[in-house]
Amino acid sequence: MSLELAGRKVLVVGLAKSGVSAARLAAQRGARVTATDRRAATELAPALRALEGAKVSYALGGHDERDFATSDLVVVSPGVPLSLPEIEAARREGIPVMAEVELAARFLGDVAVVAITGTNGKSTTTALAGALFQEDRRTFVGGNLGTPLCDLVLSGRAVDVAVVELSSFQLEGIERLRPRVAALLNLTPDHLDRYRSMDEYAAAKSRVFMNQQQGDVALANARDPRTVAMARSSRGEAWTFGPGAPEARSVRDDGHALHVTEISAEPEAYHVRSRALRGRHNRENAMAALACARLLGVPGPAVQRALDEFPGLPHRLELVSERDGVEWVNDSKATNVDSTAVGLAAFPAGRPSVVLVLGGRGKKAPYAPLAGLFPGRVKALLTIGEDAPAIERELGHQAPTESCGDLATAVDRASRIAQPGDVVLLSPACSSYDQFRNYEERGEAFRRLVAGLPRP
Repeated sequence: MSLELAGRKVLVVGLAKSGVSAARLAAQRGARVTATDRRAATELAPALRALEGAKVSYALGGHDERDFATSDLVVVSPGVPLSLPEIEAARREGIPVMAEVELAARFLGDVAVVAITGTNGKSTTTALAGALFQEDRRTFVGGNLGTPLCDLVLSGRAVDVAVVELSSFQLEGIERLRPRVAALLNLTPDHLDRYRSMDEYAAAKSRVFMNQQQGDVALANARDPRTVAMARSSRGEAWTFGPGAPEARSVRDDGHALHVTEISAEPEAYHVRSRALRGRHNRENAMAALACARLLGVPGPAVQRALDEFPGLPHRLELVSERDGVEWVNDSKATNVDSTAVGLAAFPAGRPSVVLVLGGRGKKAPYAPLAGLFPGRVKALLTIGEDAPAIERELGHQAPTESCGDLATAVDRASRIAQPGDVVLLSPACSSYDQFRNYEERGEAFRRLVAGLPRP
């Protein structure tokens, strides 16, 4: 499965974090590397600093089709669509095109890959699964979450397991990547600004199972028939997770404990006690993570210990402050409607207590599915960003609504609206690219703005 790069001409398309990592790896392996990006050098200063010392040539400020046509291999960053005309032309000429994760996979040797994908929950599940494995063996955690897989190869670090989050964009560019365990958490409308239909988006996700063989495991959400059908297309053994009574090859949540079947001679039950895993969606994330760990032999006591100690992820239902009886919660990672829905549902209904901040750059998905979560839960809706008018049209009748424009104004208004016992929840249901570089920057801004609020 290894790939010989010495002396070959490798073109890396896109200089985000994974592109930088791919360029460094290809150069380390002796390739003649060119990196191309539509952005100018002035916009790519951090990437160019990260590549200092590596033998890399640059074609910046646009793409030259000749660079593609004369390459031996094209490596594509996740943010670059494979429908790019230059990439399509390269493929027609028989030039291999692959994702950064595929490039890394060619050098992993016997490392067991655990791949986690889905519309929502994949970052939490990846981080949690990584914590479970780290209790028992040498583990890398990354992929779409944090550290590119190529960084593991570059480091030379010996690991037993690589737990990787894979986006649909990354999965489009795999060829041989074979997960020992592949988990598809859910499928709901997302990235419809890139995919022509939900079916096309689902087809990209299903690629996580395509290279599995006998002895591997395909894991899917029992509440989502489409994910189950995809898992059953794998050559590996299909397992499911979800609510209900225990059944064959499953993890099930009976409302009290998570029950695992057919791994040990005795029934297994695990408990979710960490505050970072509150909400039904996080119980599902925990089921998926513990299935990955137990199926690859992590002992039960180590699994329970890591479940109890899991601190959660930044920007995902992260409690950033408790001020005068008001909780301020950063859910900036909720960049689509379904992710906001599961985050909002983590707070109990009964009395309107959530001051909800929504908005940013929309993804052409309707906001109306959130309406059923407003009654008895949402006290006020504050909108920000480009898609604020669409949000107000679809949800403005569900709760008192104010158009705030930007996050600073929304935080200030929320501080005046929220009363003791309330929650101010930033859960935008949109990408951040209209006002911030990414969801992390948006979440950090929320933290700073909350910390800067005057005390009464």
